[in-house]
Amino acid sequence: MLKVIIADDEARVCSLIRMLIDWDALGMELAGVASNGFEALELIRARQPDILITDIRMPGCHGLELIERAKAFDPQLEIAIISGYAHFEYAQSAIRFGVGDYLLKPINQQELMGTLRKLGERRLSRKRLGSEMEQLRISSREDKRQLHERLMQDIMENPSLTLTDDILWDRYRFRAQEGLWQAALLIMDYDAQDTAAASVRIAEEKAAKALASELSAVCHTLITHAQDGSCGALLGFAPAQEGEVRKRLRLCLNQLNVKGGLIGSMEFTMALSGPVRAVQEAPAACAQAQTLLYERLTQGAGRLIEREAYGSGVASGTLLRRYRQAVGEPAERLNPSAVAEIVEQLRTDAAGLPGLRGEEAYGLVMAAGRILLQRPEIENREEKERTFAAQLTHIGCMDTLFDALTQMTVQEMNAIAEQQRSAQTRPIRMACEYVQRHYSEPITLERVCREIGFSVSYFSAFFKKETGESFVRYLTRIRMEHAKELLARTNLPVSQICTQVGYNDLKHFNQTFRKETDLSPGQYRKLYG
Repeated sequence: MLKVIIADDEARVCSLIRMLIDWDALGMELAGVASNGFEALELIRARQPDILITDIRMPGCHGLELIERAKAFDPQLEIAIISGYAHFEYAQSAIRFGVGDYLLKPINQQELMGTLRKLGERRLSRKRLGSEMEQLRISSREDKRQLHERLMQDIMENPSLTLTDDILWDRYRFRAQEGLWQAALLIMDYDAQDTAAASVRIAEEKAAKALASELSAVCHTLITHAQDGSCGALLGFAPAQEGEVRKRLRLCLNQLNVKGGLIGSMEFTMALSGPVRAVQEAPAACAQAQTLLYERLTQGAGRLIEREAYGSGVASGTLLRRYRQAVGEPAERLNPSAVAEIVEQLRTDAAGLPGLRGEEAYGLVMAAGRILLQRPEIENREEKERTFAAQLTHIGCMDTLFDALTQMTVQEMNAIAEQQRSAQTRPIRMACEYVQRHYSEPITLERVCREIGFSVSYFSAFFKKETGESFVRYLTRIRMEHAKELLARTNLPVSQICTQVGYNDLKHFNQTFRKETDLSPGQYRKLYG
């Protein structure tokens, strides 16, 4: 079973988490509870858990410090943060350390279970991957190229990855040469809704081939890995080749952008980290390149980005708090146009911030979208949040970023409104379905109300308001429709048809039929039978 440690200075929060989790259903066990960061570190070293749930603020060892030290001890440790504070800065810092999720108090059982399930699946996947890599290592037919590509993948996915000479050799069969090292990352911007997955895969392959074609001659080491609409490259070269490497990266980027229109409506942007002198620094270099990629939102896409803008982050956090306050009432009233205006104001305010970094803009829009997606009425919230995040990842323009926020917000609010309308009219549908099944039986309004659980007086008025006709009129219309069908398609006597559509009195049936059609049953059969 997967082992979980909980760290929080509030004993009642620890107890609540323990009670909310269905441990057996998740295949997990509670390995320990800590009241501060120092205790948590001791437990991590002693019990070697798979998952850590921790508060962001605790006495002694601060939450972010705990996360950094825990990741240094076990880079594969999955971590979920819980906090009573919606700190934008903390969330961003925690994500850089490799935190898997960020939950706000009060703790929601469904969200907590979903988070643990996600982190557990990720941990098991890594364990399986570790087993696969072990098989690769001991196999006489091991493929160094695959192991090196796995190294690049791990560097891209884990900025806190620890690399030593022993780790590089034992895990990846990699020995580094002397020289400079840089991380280059390509991102492909496209409309996620209109671009086929096959087109993305083709673009990934072309990006990896283009990098290999341009850089192999000037790099003593070139490792690439493409996934999810991006391509990363670890470059090792002699110091004298630094200028040539940059030149060839620009050429590669230009070639890809020329071909991007042939693959689909794609635009490529490349970020290049600063050079480092040891391959052990590659994860940090890759993290720098990942941050630089966000700058295309403010500096422009389709180019090589090497310099990072410096913003305080305070202003974007202020905008988010202002947005949260403004959007609450219109969202509660399900007023998409009002919410769209608030998003538009957020766009204007963000554009007016001096020195706004691309990463801050992305985080601002993602956090604003998460505010709506956390509404309890929304189903499959985690999946929709992942979809939204994936969509934003491949947007290279600030305006398009906010357009995506508006589109998602309006779409989800309309879905909530439709869901509520559907729930409100459900009794009407139930009543109509009951009539369709039982029209041949003696039906009264009282009988139908008992079946659907409503009072007669309320349901009668509600039915007329929603359908435009009384229940008695609806029942009569349904019976007459079936009577007309029987008259036209069968040779049954009128008296038998009368009984089959729910009437016991033939005279009353004839009167009602004539009133409905201006014809007697016999005349109707002659005309339409």
